This record gives sequence, structure tokens and C-alpha cells, in this order.
Amino acid sequence: MIKTIIFDLGGVIITLDQKKAIERFKALGIEDAADRLDPYRQSGIFGDLEMGKIDAETFRKELSALAGKDLTIDQCNYAWQGYVGEVPQRNLKILRRLREEGYRLVLLSNTNPFMMEFVLSGRFDGKGHGLGDYLDALYMSYEVGMMKPDINFFHHVLMQEKLMPEDALFVDDGPRNVAVASQMRFRTFCPENGADWTSDIYKYLV
Repeated sequence: MIKTIIFDLGGVIITLDQKKAIERFKALGIEDAADRLDPYRQSGIFGDLEMGKIDAETFRKELSALAGKDLTIDQCNYAWQGYVGEVPQRNLKILRRLREEGYRLVLLSNTNPFMMEFVLSGRFDGKGHGLGDYLDALYMSYEVGMMKPDINFFHHVLMQEKLMPEDALFVDDGPRNVAVASQMRFRTFCPENGADWTSDIYKYLV
């Protein structure tokens, strides 16, 4: 019986705009931004940031070195937040509804402090509420020190939530992440980035 729904952030709760993020990093002087940015798992200093190996200030300094000029935290925020395509109100409404129906809602995301600066702020929904107002728990790669599809990241959430995988639905737009979750006996749902999944999710909750 499904008791908990575990959501990815980018591509599920919000739509991702990788093209816009690449353009913003290029504008900062990162000419090979397209090679450095991956829709699902970053590498280099981008991956180090999302793994929690370096903090925001260290990333700013290392990005400045790559760009050949001094960059500010605000510029880093602006570039990373280029990934935010939109925050569909329909998704926020279904999160509210699912909580009202008794489901525990959890975030499991490969992300970083620059993205979360927006996501956790009152700017997120345009009404003064951050994502934390819609979910019961947040597990973010840069805080946990692990990234999907690492099976240990999933185990960490299961232990923290005192949860069996068969009692959870995992919703993620990344096929690799969903494959690992399926092998662990999670029920899984893999909508495409930007798809309206708000009705289809109920097919996986029966």
C-alpha cells in the first residue's frame, strides 16, 4: 500500500530548461557549458557542487577561474536558475491535494544551493511559499553527499523515512533513476519533462 510519494524536482515538480541554463553559463564566459551540463547528473565542479564536495563560494571561485573573470554569487544564482522553465500551478495544486488525502510527500533531488535559493524562497510559487511548504521532507544531493542513481541515496531516504520501498511511489523523469528504483521494488512513474502528470499519478496509487 502506497503511503509515501517521492518526487524528483526538475522535470517533475518544475519543468527544466537546459537550453536556457547553457545560454546563461555561456554568457558568463563558460564556452563549453553544453559539455559540462547534463540534464540528470552533472560532472566536474558542477557535479562536485551537487555532491556537496564543494560549497557555493568555492564553486563561485572555480567558475570564475574557468570564465577568466570574477563572478558573483548572484551571477551563479542567475545561471543555475536558468534551469527553471516554469513552476506549473497544476503541480502545486496536486501536491496540496495529495497531502490532504493523507500521503507523505518527499523530495529526492540531485540539486545544489543555487537552485534551491529560488526553490526554497517565497518566489517559488509566486505567492510567498517555497517548496518546503508543499512537501513533508527534502533530501537534496548536496546536503546528503550522494546523487541519484546511487542506490545508497535511495537507502538513505528509506532509513530516514523508516519506509519499505514497496510502500512508496517514486516519480522521476530520469530513466536511469527510475530503473534503479524499480530494481529496489519501489513503484515507479517516469513522466517526461513538462508533461502533465497530475491525473496519471493516481494510476500508480491504486
